[in-house]
Amino acid sequence: MEFIERGAPYRQVLDFGCGSGVMLPFLARHAEKVHAIDVDLEPLQKMKEQMTFPENVEVHLGSASTLGSWPASSIDLITALDVLEHVDDLPGTLNALLRLLTPRAALLVSGPTENLFYKIGRRLAGPEFSGAYHERGIGVVRRQLAGRRRVRTVATLYWPIPLFEIFSAQGA
Repeated sequence: MEFIERGAPYRQVLDFGCGSGVMLPFLARHAEKVHAIDVDLEPLQKMKEQMTFPENVEVHLGSASTLGSWPASSIDLITALDVLEHVDDLPGTLNALLRLLTPRAALLVSGPTENLFYKIGRRLAGPEFSGAYHERGIGVVRRQLAGRRRVRTVATLYWPIPLFEIFSAQGA
């Protein structure tokens, strides 16, 4: 959140894979317009039954393939939090997201390390948290992004046993 606040205010923000919308109120305080997109809007709809989202949040059903109609260089910040490890076509998704970024914008990414400690935690949490729905670990995402943009570590959770990585990709 500190990373996001340092770059604020933003004109347009995209929360790619917004899930239940947990980040939307925070992002809406720092941007004129927040676009929330996900392939499944049911979690977000359930959250909307419990709370009202800010008026500057616009919700879209879709995936990276639907972003092709969005104008290039139109988004000042993209958050992709715990989502890129799930997408089938990572290179295509990264290309679609990076095409949207303005020249000084950032893509903020987080995801599980899938290291031994993380896998033990999944096993202890039970079969519904097996991680079988992950296409890859966050290390693969980071390497693919590093081939396209300058990548910088924002945080590692939790030191000394890294379970999640958060990093940004910036620059053209």
